[in-house]
Amino acid sequence: MNAGGIMIDIPQVITIASTDASGGAGINADLKTFHNQGVYAATIVVGLTAQNTYGVQDQYPIPAKFILEEFKSIADDLDIKAAKTGALLDEVRVHAVAQGWQSHNLGKLIIDPVMVAKGGSHLLSDTAIDTLKTELIPLAFLITPNLPEAEILVGRSLKTDQDIIHAAMTIQNMGVKNVLIKGGHRADLKNEFADYILYADGSSEWLTMPGIKTKRTHGTGDTLSSFITANLAKGYDLKDIMPVAKKFTYEAIRQTINVGHGHGPLNHWVAITMGTEDNK
Repeated sequence: MNAGGIMIDIPQVITIASTDASGGAGINADLKTFHNQGVYAATIVVGLTAQNTYGVQDQYPIPAKFILEEFKSIADDLDIKAAKTGALLDEVRVHAVAQGWQSHNLGKLIIDPVMVAKGGSHLLSDTAIDTLKTELIPLAFLITPNLPEAEILVGRSLKTDQDIIHAAMTIQNMGVKNVLIKGGHRADLKNEFADYILYADGSSEWLTMPGIKTKRTHGTGDTLSSFITANLAKGYDLKDIMPVAKKFTYEAIRQTINVGHGHGPLNHWVAITMGTEDNK
């Protein structure tokens, strides 16, 4: 009952990830992007991290039983249209998320496979990566690995366009419908960011933006994948979303904010939304 008020229907999304104490990545970046894009955001907290723009100092995994209780609480009440994952920490947490998803499907699932830190260290063990590949990836609508993560998933080095194209096919064969490989780590592309996406229907495209010389890129993957998640929930087609998602992330990096002394966070106030002139 809402006597005298106005009831507004709003798309509902969820982030299934870990927190970032410094606010620039993880669940924190997801919530900022979701708010920017005008969707209602829920959370399933998988872990807590003590981190800042210099790196991750410590992490605290949430018990698997509690993660499953979070899934049930959300599914019993909210109408989630799309979900994204972030840092899942370890094999136990990956398995719990896959189990929770199978019990309570929450719309389209976007996996941001947080596997490699900016410094190059692995954030998931080999067993956790195997669990991700066999249990969670086959459930997903979209996966968004960066280049080092894609290399881990396919087990080979990716240096050229053809390497990346073949890797996307290999990952798609794991059961995920759409594959986005983010190419920001490519050594041979100094003046542009080039991402490759392979769609479920077999079509594909390269998405490019000019390169930016900056280390202020903390939370880039979370921001991109949460923009996509929000707009899938709003009913937009993935092929229409992708160029705008790329533009939003680019501008969030280009219009930098002065926070932190290491890999600083993105600007989540950027005014770019689907269906406006600002995204051109």
